[in-house]
Amino acid sequence: MIPPAQAPGHDHWIVIEKTRRTLHLHVGMRLERSYAVALGRNWAVDKAVEGDEATPVGEFYICSKNPRSKFFLSMCLSYPNAEDAERGLAARLISPEEHGDILAALRGKRLPPQHTRLGGEIYIHGQDPAARSGAPKDWTRGCIALDNQAMQDLYARIALGTPVLIRE
Repeated sequence: MIPPAQAPGHDHWIVIEKTRRTLHLHVGMRLERSYAVALGRNWAVDKAVEGDEATPVGEFYICSKNPRSKFFLSMCLSYPNAEDAERGLAARLISPEEHGDILAALRGKRLPPQHTRLGGEIYIHGQDPAARSGAPKDWTRGCIALDNQAMQDLYARIALGTPVLIRE
């Protein structure tokens, strides 16, 4: 497996396999760890618009970390990416200005605009503090959720800029 484009100085990278509901942490070309994950309620499709509860597919990077997340710990993904921005512009979901803002943020390895019609706020995070018995296996609004112990381990290992590949 070829890693996504590496950020300078980063040897860690993440691959999320939606159908297997697994997050793989790689160090260089070596698989370091794998974690079970829960996905968005509408996990089987690629994220397209705000509120679709789908987990996106594509290449992203970790653009922020939150040690005080509602969901224990969280790391924000750089969604929407350039492909999402192109699709959104072609479908007239976003304006040319929003398209440009997204691309500029991605070039600068910053957090892309999170409140366009494409949606945003896609995180890798811990457990739902209000978890109820009988809750669905895939319960997020498009995020990737791990149990808190796994999230703590992953959070400690991952730096800003770490590449993330999400595939079906």
